Amino acid sequence: MYVTGEYLMKSLFFRLYLWGMSLLASLRPIKEKNIVVLNGSGRSGSNGYLFYKYIKANHPDYDVTLVEPWPSSHLSWETWKKIGAAKYVITTHQPFKARRAQINIQFWHGVPLKRMGFMAHNTRYRANKRNQKLWHKNADMVTSSSDLYETLMSACMAIEGKKYQKLGFPRIDYIDQPAIAKEKLLEDLFKTKDEQAKIGIYMPTFRYELEDPSVMEMIKQGNFFAFLGFDPYELNDALKDNHQYLIVKLHPYEMRMFDNFNSQCSNVAFLNNNYLFENNLDLYELLGDTDFLITDFSSIYFDYLYLDKPIIFITNYLKQYEKVRGLLLSPYEDVTPGPCVNSQKELLQVLRHPDDKQYQNQRFYWRELIDEVEDIDSCEPIFDYMTKNF
Repeated sequence: MYVTGEYLMKSLFFRLYLWGMSLLASLRPIKEKNIVVLNGSGRSGSNGYLFYKYIKANHPDYDVTLVEPWPSSHLSWETWKKIGAAKYVITTHQPFKARRAQINIQFWHGVPLKRMGFMAHNTRYRANKRNQKLWHKNADMVTSSSDLYETLMSACMAIEGKKYQKLGFPRIDYIDQPAIAKEKLLEDLFKTKDEQAKIGIYMPTFRYELEDPSVMEMIKQGNFFAFLGFDPYELNDALKDNHQYLIVKLHPYEMRMFDNFNSQCSNVAFLNNNYLFENNLDLYELLGDTDFLITDFSSIYFDYLYLDKPIIFITNYLKQYEKVRGLLLSPYEDVTPGPCVNSQKELLQVLRHPDDKQYQNQRFYWRELIDEVEDIDSCEPIFDYMTKNF
């Protein structure tokens, strides 16, 4: 069974473990220049990990510790001592402190498109009330990018407005600054060279929530789009004809279902966390090398707007997802600045000409709604604000 961080946080025994370890860790004296980053986002657009890298590179006088994965019941006592001694605790999911005197800076992990917390169709009121108390008690500052972001987050989590600061998100600082050259990425993942290459990336949301075993079975069999009548060889031929290369980055739960990460198709490559960890990279440090995005209900599309590149939306399970969990913004076709496709046939048609300029104005419109941050970068303003105000 794949155990998510959210599942752990709901477990009574795990909450008791956190309480006990926090109590012991809080006996350590707080050190003013100690920062701990509790990274629950892996390496897929992690504000925590990228902020950690920034501090390590630009503020060596601060002692910053990266804790991942978080939450976890397998942390060493040495790690807990670091958590207990930190003045600043950075989180990407639920706010957390080992002691009241600490400062919690909450980054979260994306502009929400999907319903969460109080707004979701598949959550329990009791759990939502417990989460509300955690946000009220532990979060000292919640970074934000716009009024729209704050409205969506507060609708779901009941966060008080005074906690927000429009300072942006660390992940956005890195989205248009690829850490490796496009040619190297092509060689690493596809073992080829192509001066005409157009690299796309497919990033769907967590489809296990659909509670549909047939969808999980299709994904397990290699049908990563979960299309009816999926033909990987037809897809590969179309990609080759267009000089396109598709990176497939699935949710960790779905990646665990594959026995072999090696694609049988020359122009399709699965990106797993091993590549990112081995190269000390976050996924967002590669997005600048890509030419288009394919997604469904994932909030990555809001971030990809900063690149002003084509986005294709997969809608084959839209109605099902709206029923099981729900979306915060609708109708879906009006809030997605790109073509919506429901089948492989429709996808292949769009891939012939993905850079359709008719959606450029829509991309600009939605970026303006989600981005009201005055500074170009966010890492240094966040660091400056938290160290001067707390």
